[in-house]
Amino acid sequence: MHISEGVLSAPVLLGCGVAAAAGVGVGLAKMREEDVVKTAVLSSALFVATLIRVPLGPSSVHLILNGLAGLLLGWQVFPAFSVALLLQAALFGFGGISTLGVNVLILGGPGIVCFYLFNRLAVTAAPEKVFWVGLASGACAIFVGGMLLAGVLITTGEEFTIVAGAVLVAHLPVMVVEGLVTGTAVSFLRKVRPETLAKHPGIIQSLGENR
Repeated sequence: MHISEGVLSAPVLLGCGVAAAAGVGVGLAKMREEDVVKTAVLSSALFVATLIRVPLGPSSVHLILNGLAGLLLGWQVFPAFSVALLLQAALFGFGGISTLGVNVLILGGPGIVCFYLFNRLAVTAAPEKVFWVGLASGACAIFVGGMLLAGVLITTGEEFTIVAGAVLVAHLPVMVVEGLVTGTAVSFLRKVRPETLAKHPGIIQSLGENR
């Protein structure tokens, strides 16, 4: 889902950059000392996962893990993705510096959506339903990210309409894979380290009731 430099219009770059910067600011403001290590570890995982790309049609696809990252990090998903994508742009030329804000928004924004939709469920749902919560989060993140990607392409110019549609179709298999990966990861964490999923205030007391 990386967008390279020279594709988008200046207003789109500026608007997305401001939105991404605001997300990073909120994430840093909400970050506690105990969140630093988890954010750094997930940023490393995001860096590696989004490096491995498979060409498909006019685009390329790769694991993103933003549904999982959103569940685990909440607003810290924005700082995590900003570091990972900045290093990719600087070291490997993936994406670009001018499009950094757009790419952070496309990948980090869905993580926030999934956080608010699924984080509480990941902790409080019955054990046999946790996998499906994770699967829904992983698939939802790819769908929302694909819609954001299509939106910024279409906003730049009508000539990108066909490309936007093709990109959405190309990411349908990724929705399935991300859902399975996220569902498996969330099920495992719920069994062995459920506290890593507890981001909402007051939700930790639910852990003892659902283990």
